[in-house]
Amino acid sequence: MKEEKTIESKQIYEGKVVQLRVDTVSLPDGRTKLREIVVHPGAAAIVPLMNEEVLLVEQYRKAIASPTLEIPAGTLEEGESPEECAKRELIEETGFQASKLDKLIEYYPSPGFSSEMIHVFKASGLKKVSDAEAELSITFVRLEELLAMIKRGEVKDGKTVIGVLMVTR
Repeated sequence: MKEEKTIESKQIYEGKVVQLRVDTVSLPDGRTKLREIVVHPGAAAIVPLMNEEVLLVEQYRKAIASPTLEIPAGTLEEGESPEECAKRELIEETGFQASKLDKLIEYYPSPGFSSEMIHVFKASGLKKVSDAEAELSITFVRLEELLAMIKRGEVKDGKTVIGVLMVTR
């Protein structure tokens, strides 16, 4: 597989979380194409387990105009490691702290247009240390039921599906 060579790169948007750039690339056969790329700092997601139950958050997602049931997650802050991000986000979103974090997988959710990499962790030894964010509701779902919900198409969030399947492998 031959690489595409970047001829020109233009940043056309800079937001709080993402940047959008348009690259002009040269293909191996000499043609040129435009590539729209979302630049993202990466994220950490956590599968918090307690007594064969997974702690999930429900939140409204404007991009799909619908609420989702998903594992806690968040964007890496500048200079923050994926592990630090996972610990911080778990407390912020659920009010729980984990005594143990194990890396499950890291993956690119949409490499066709985004640089985002999601680092997924299993969290165990959960202990309630604060209140969850006000706009989020949290719930525990039995792992077996969550797998059934995924199979029925009731849970469609990619990081949740991947994280839960990795925990059960």
